[in-house]
Amino acid sequence: MDLKIAVVTFERNRDAADKLAKHLGGQVILYEKGIFKDIFSNFNAVVAVFATGIAVREIAPYLGSKWEDPALIVTDSGLNFAIPVLGGHHGGNEVARRIAELGAIPVITTATEVHHKPSVEGIAEKIGCEVRNRRSTIAVNCALLDQETEVLEVKGPKIIIVDENVSVLVKKKDGTQVTLDEIDGIK
Repeated sequence: MDLKIAVVTFERNRDAADKLAKHLGGQVILYEKGIFKDIFSNFNAVVAVFATGIAVREIAPYLGSKWEDPALIVTDSGLNFAIPVLGGHHGGNEVARRIAELGAIPVITTATEVHHKPSVEGIAEKIGCEVRNRRSTIAVNCALLDQETEVLEVKGPKIIIVDENVSVLVKKKDGTQVTLDEIDGIK
């Protein structure tokens, strides 16, 4: 996943932010009231080097959906913890793991990852696809947690009619092709 990362911080945490930005290939942005409006428009991942409460209150007015909002990862200035608050399946968990390379503990709470199961979003990313019916991912990710779930590959031309709890992945023209057998945890 190619992420454009903003590292937002107060001046007093600048050293930690600089270290993160260098490691993540991101850009340091000093905090000022209302800065998240611009950040949400221009970045697809945000690392906030300050308290989670500040980050949540600041982003609240700009939240739209998990498919459009950037991932938000909060870390303390000592780089002890990296907490994906938003967008775990959309880059947040990946960024938290990259921050862990600097010694932080990644605090991953995304259910599929906690239980070592694949997610619809992760499968789509691995096989170079886009999720067309995004609302379906809730039911399908729950099914991936609770039962064996089949992944079927259908080659066209065909017409496929599906229920709303079936995720439809469409191959990207420029995506890297991976076979379904290469994805752990699915049948």
